[in-house]
Amino acid sequence: MKGFVLFQVFGIFLLCGIVVSKECTNIPTQLSSHSVRYELLKSQNETWKQEMFAHYHLIPTDDSAWSNLLPRKILREDELSWSMMYKKMKNPGSFKLAGDFLKEVSLHDVRLDANSIHGRAQQTNLEYLLMLDVDNLIWSFRKTAGLPTPGKPYGGWEGPDVELRGHFVGHYLSSTAQMWASTHNDTLKEKMSAVVSSLSACQKKMGTGYLSAFPSELFDRFEAIKPVWAPYYTIHKILAGLLDQYIFVNNAQALDMTRWMVEYFYNRVQNVITKHSVERHWLSLNEETGGMNDVLYRLFTITGDPKHLLLAHLFDKPCFLGLLAVQADDISGFHANTHIPIVIGSQMRYEVTGDPLYKTIATFFMDTVNSSHSYATGGTSVSEFWSNPKRLASTLQTENEESCTTYNMLKVSRHLFRWTKEVAYADYYERALTNGVLGIQRGTEPGVMIYMLPQGRGVSKAVSYHKWGTPFDSFWCCYGTGIESFSKLGDSIYFEEEGSIPSLYIIQYISSTLDWKSGKIVLNQKVDPLVSWDPYLRVTLTSSLKEGAGQSTTLNLRIPIWTQLKGAKATLNAQNLDLPAPGSFLPVEWSAWDKLTIQLPISLRTEPIKDDRPEYASVQAILYGPYLLSGYSSGDWDIRTVSTASVADWIAPVPASYNNHLVTFSQESGDSTFVVTNSNQSIRMEKLPKAGTDAAVHATFRLIFDDPPEKISTIGEAIGKTVMLEPFDFPGMVLVHQGTENNLAVTDSPNDEATSSFHLVAGLDGKDDSVSLESVSQKGCYVYTGANYSSSVSMKLSCNSASSEAGFNQAISFDMNKGISEYHPISFVATGARRNFLMVPLQSFRDESYTIYFNIQP
Repeated sequence: MKGFVLFQVFGIFLLCGIVVSKECTNIPTQLSSHSVRYELLKSQNETWKQEMFAHYHLIPTDDSAWSNLLPRKILREDELSWSMMYKKMKNPGSFKLAGDFLKEVSLHDVRLDANSIHGRAQQTNLEYLLMLDVDNLIWSFRKTAGLPTPGKPYGGWEGPDVELRGHFVGHYLSSTAQMWASTHNDTLKEKMSAVVSSLSACQKKMGTGYLSAFPSELFDRFEAIKPVWAPYYTIHKILAGLLDQYIFVNNAQALDMTRWMVEYFYNRVQNVITKHSVERHWLSLNEETGGMNDVLYRLFTITGDPKHLLLAHLFDKPCFLGLLAVQADDISGFHANTHIPIVIGSQMRYEVTGDPLYKTIATFFMDTVNSSHSYATGGTSVSEFWSNPKRLASTLQTENEESCTTYNMLKVSRHLFRWTKEVAYADYYERALTNGVLGIQRGTEPGVMIYMLPQGRGVSKAVSYHKWGTPFDSFWCCYGTGIESFSKLGDSIYFEEEGSIPSLYIIQYISSTLDWKSGKIVLNQKVDPLVSWDPYLRVTLTSSLKEGAGQSTTLNLRIPIWTQLKGAKATLNAQNLDLPAPGSFLPVEWSAWDKLTIQLPISLRTEPIKDDRPEYASVQAILYGPYLLSGYSSGDWDIRTVSTASVADWIAPVPASYNNHLVTFSQESGDSTFVVTNSNQSIRMEKLPKAGTDAAVHATFRLIFDDPPEKISTIGEAIGKTVMLEPFDFPGMVLVHQGTENNLAVTDSPNDEATSSFHLVAGLDGKDDSVSLESVSQKGCYVYTGANYSSSVSMKLSCNSASSEAGFNQAISFDMNKGISEYHPISFVATGARRNFLMVPLQSFRDESYTIYFNIQP
C-alpha cells in the first residue's frame, strides 16, 4: 500500500508538473560549459568562483517571461487521474505502442573490413581500450567506497579532485561492451569483466546501492540547488555502461548492479518530491543530467518495472521538451549536449509508450537543428552552445562542433530512421559519421582525440582550446563519447524488417560482413576506395548460404541524395536493374549466391552556410558525395568561379600519379636534419618536421616535368630531368630564383619560365642518392644553402665560380626522399582568387591548418 501511495503522489506531481513547470536552464551560460566548469573548479581565483556561483540557478519571478514554454498539448482533466497513469505503468502491455520499427542488427553479427577507414578507426580505438589499466580506472570508486586503492588515479577529468570523475568509466563499460561485440577480443572481455566485478565490490561495500567515484554528498548539494558539477551526468554514464555490459555481454551481475543503483536514486528523487515538490526536482534538472531518461526507459524495456518507467518520466525535462512540443525554434543559448540526450530519452519514451507527441518532438528537433544550427559536417554548437538560428557565419572559429553533440545527434537520426525509413535521416547519419566522427582521432594514434572540431578560417585541430588530448590525462566528455563512437561503427550499416519475407536495409556503404540470422545468409559488402579521379561509388554485394535451405529475402539499398541517375547503374547477376531517384531505396529480391553491383556517380557541389543574411550568401562549403572537402590554408578563403554554373569548371581532381612526384629535400647540418621549406613564399631550411603538421606540408613539393608525367613512376627516375617545384599546398605556384646570390621565392607568375626550371642532377657532393638543382637559365648555378647553418636560413641561387666557400658542393647537394606529406586519394585543386587551394576530406587532417568554408564569388 505504501508503494501505491508513493506512485500516486509521483503520478500526480508528474502529470501536473508537465503542465505548470516553466523553469528551464537558467544557470549562467558559462557554468553550463564543461570546459568552463572544469577550469573554474581547478582555479585558485576565489573571487571568480564567488562571482560565478553567486548567480547559480536564478529564479525568475515574471511568469509572462515563460508563457511560451507551455506545451501545445494541454492535458485533459481525465488525464490528470493518477489511476490511469498508474494502470499504464503497472500494465505496460496496455500502452498503445508505436508502429513497427526497423530492427537493429546485433553488433555481434557485423564485422568491419580491417583495411577500410572504419576498420582502422575501430582498431585504433581497440588498442586504446586495451592500454587502460583497471586499477587506475576505478581508483576513485574504491577510494569513495573505503576500499584499498592499488594503482594510481588517472588525470584530467578523471582526477580524484574533479567532481565529474567516474564518467569516463561509464563510457568505458559501454565502449568495451560494444567493442567486444564487434571483435570478440578475449583480452578486452577479461579487462571489462574485471571492471564490473571491482565496481560491484565497491557497491556492496557501501551497501545502499549507491555507486560512484564521488561521495553522495554531491547529490545533497544537487538537491539543495547548490553549486555542483553534474552528478547525474556521471550516474547516467555508469548506468548506461552497466546496462550495455548486460545487453552486449550478457553480464547478469551488471544488470543486478543497475537495478540496485536505480532503486537508490528512485528513493532520493522520491524524497525530494515528497519533502518539497516536483517543481523543485525539475529545478534541480537545470544542472546537466545526461541521458538519465534514456537509460531508464531502456532499463524498463528489460525489467518492465513501473518504478523504472516513472523515474524515467521524472527526468524528461518538461521545459525543454515543451519548447519543442510547441514547435518553437528557440533553442539558442541552450547548452547543446545537455539537451540532445533529453531528446534521445523522449524518443525512447515514444518507443515505450507510443505517445505520438514525443515522435513529433524528436522530428521537429531534428529538423530545427538541421535547418538552422548545423554545419556542413552535420555537427552543431559553438563553444558548446546553440547560437542564433541561421546565423552560423558569425560563429566560425576553433570552438565549433563539440564532438559529444555529433555522437548524440547520430542517435537522434538513427531512431528517426528506424521509425520512418526516410533516406534523409540515413544521409544525415552518413554525413555526420564521415565528417564529424571519423576525423576526431589523430590518425592511428591510440587515445589521441579532440574535443572540438574547428570550423573557422586557417584553423587546426592541434591549436583549438583543448588541442589534441592525451591517453591518460584528458578524459573529457568527448573522450567518453569518442571511445563509444569507434566501438560501434558497425551498428548502423544494416537494419532488418521482420515479416514472412525477411527484408534488410543497407543504409551505409562500409566494407563489412553481416551474419544475417533471419535471412540465413552471410552477406559480404565490398566498397571500392573512393578517389577523386574516378568519381563513382562502387559497391559489390555477395552472399553465401549459412546452413539448410535458402529462402527469399529482400535487400533495400540506399540511393543517397548526393548522387544522380546519369551514370548510375546496378546489376543483379549481370542483369541490369532500374534505379529509383536519389533519396529513395532500391529494393532487390535476393537469394544466396547472388551477386549485385551498384555504381553511383559522385559529384562536386557547394552548400551555403546556414545563414539567411544576404552578406553571407557567398560563404559556402564544398562537398564530394558525403565528404566535406577542406582546403590547406592559413586563412585564405576567396574563390572566383567566373560566373560558371558548374563546380567542375573551377575545381579539378589531382591525378593518381601525382603522389609519385612528391618529394622532400633534406640536408644534414651539425647534429640536425634540415629540409627545404616554403615559408610564407620564401624558401628556407627548417628542421625536419613530423608528418601531419603544417611544417611537413611546407616541406613537400611536387616535381613538374617537361616530359609527360606518366613516364615518371618513381622519384629516382626524375634524376636527369628538367623540373619545376610546386609547393604541396600552393598548387599552381612554383619555386623561382631571382638571380644569383638572391633569395629564392614562390610565385604563381614567374617573369621568365627559365627562372622556375631546374635540372635535377646527381649530387655534386658525390654521395649516392643525393641530388643538386641546377638553374636552366644560368648554367653552373645551383640551389644553395650554405654551411653550418641553423633553422630559417634563406636559400639562394649560387654559382661555383662565385663561391669561395670550401663546402660549396655539400651546400648544393640534398637527399631527395618521398614527400613527408602526400595527396589523399580524394584530392582536388580549386581555383582561388589570389591562389589555388588543395582540397581534401576534413577527416584526413591532423595538425595541418585548414579552411572549411570559402568565400565563393562569381
